[in-house]
Amino acid sequence: MGIAQMWETFRSVARFDTFETDPTRRRLRSVASVDDLRTLAKRRLPAGVFDYIDGGAEDERTLGTNSTHFSRLEFRPRVLRDVSALDTSTTIFGRPASMPVILSPTGFTRIAHSQGELAVTRAAGRAGIPWSLSTMGTRSIEECAEANPDGDKWFQIYTWKDRGLVRELVERARASGFSTVWLTVDTAVLGRRERDVRRGMTLPPKLGPRTLIDGAIHPAWTKDFLTAEPITFANIVGRHDDDGSTAISLAEHVASQFDQALSWDDIEWLRSFWDGPIVLKGIQTVADAKRAVAEGVEGIGLSNHGGRQLDDAPSPVTLIEPVRDEIGDTATIICDGGVRRGSDVVKALALGADAVSLGRPCFLALGAAGEPGVDWLLDFLREGIERTMALTGCASLAEIDRDLVRWIA
Repeated sequence: MGIAQMWETFRSVARFDTFETDPTRRRLRSVASVDDLRTLAKRRLPAGVFDYIDGGAEDERTLGTNSTHFSRLEFRPRVLRDVSALDTSTTIFGRPASMPVILSPTGFTRIAHSQGELAVTRAAGRAGIPWSLSTMGTRSIEECAEANPDGDKWFQIYTWKDRGLVRELVERARASGFSTVWLTVDTAVLGRRERDVRRGMTLPPKLGPRTLIDGAIHPAWTKDFLTAEPITFANIVGRHDDDGSTAISLAEHVASQFDQALSWDDIEWLRSFWDGPIVLKGIQTVADAKRAVAEGVEGIGLSNHGGRQLDDAPSPVTLIEPVRDEIGDTATIICDGGVRRGSDVVKALALGADAVSLGRPCFLALGAAGEPGVDWLLDFLREGIERTMALTGCASLAEIDRDLVRWIA
C-alpha cells in the first residue's frame, strides 16, 4: 500500500474533536458520573472544604449505605413496550416539575463557589425543578428570588431559639414567592462529623497557616474565595450576632442557636404564619411518618441528613415502602439521600416515593465546575431517568410501579 493510499485510508476513519476553549466545559468533557464530579471537586477544593461537603457522621457507615442500599434493588424490565415518547414530568404539591427531583437545601453553599445558591437556583430554574434555600444559606431570600423568578422555590428552616427571627424569615420567603417550607427535625444537636474535627473546620474557613498552604495548591478556589464578598449567613446579617461573619465551628453554632425544645406542638406554631405545604425533613421511622400525617403536614421527607447526623440511622430508600404502606396517599413522600443516578430515582418511585431530593451531589458539582457543573448534573439525572424508563418499559412515571423492582440480598 502506497503512502498516498494509506493517507486516504487514515483520513476516512480519523475524527478530530474541536478544541473547547472554555476550561470549565473542557473539564466536564471527562466527567461521566457523580463519582467523577466528586473526584474533580476533591482535586479543585481545599481539603477542609471538600471534607465539609463530602463527610458524614462518625464512622460514616450511614453515609455509605444511603447510596449502596439502592444497589440492593434489582430491576424487573418489561419489553416490547412503546417507549418512543418518554414523559418524566410530574407535579409536586400541585406545581409542575420536569422530573421528580428536588434540590435539597445546603448550608454555607458559597464555600464551594462564590456564586453559591444563585448558581444552583438558576440551574434548577432552567431544568424546571424545585430548588431549596437553607436557613444557613449564603445568599439572601430576595437575591435568590430575583435569580430564579419563575422557578419553584422552597425554604428550609432550622428552628432557632429566636422564634421571632424564624417567623420573619418564613414571611420574607412567602413575600418572595417561595412555595413550600422544609422543617428540619433531625438536628436537635449536631452529629459528630469527624472529618471536620480533624481539620479544625470553621465556617467561614479560618485563614491560618494550614489554610494558606492548602489554598496555595488550589489557586482557582482561593482566588474565587478571596476576591468575592465575605461569606455570611446572608438572611440574618444585621439581625443576629451569630451571622456567620466570625469563624465558629458548626457544632458551636448549633449548640448556641438551635432550639432543642422543638416538638410536635410546633407544627401548629408554624401553621400560624405559613399556609403553604410543610415537609418534615428528617423522618426516619414509620411511627413518626404516621404522626406527621396526623398533625396535618403535606410532605414526609425521609432523610438522615445525608448521613451527617446519626451514624447507623436507616437509609431513606429502605423506608419508602413501609411508610407508603402505612400512610397510603395522605402525604407526599420525598426520599432524601443517596441518589446518584437517574436509575436511583426510578427505583425510589417504584417503591412508592413521589420524588427524590439531593444535596451533596449538587454541592460537589458546584465545587467541581460552578454553575455549568450543576447544569451537567441535572442533565445527567434527566438522561438517566429517561434511559432507565426506556430500558424497563415505562413511557411515563405513572407506569413505574412496585413490580418494577425487587430487593435482593
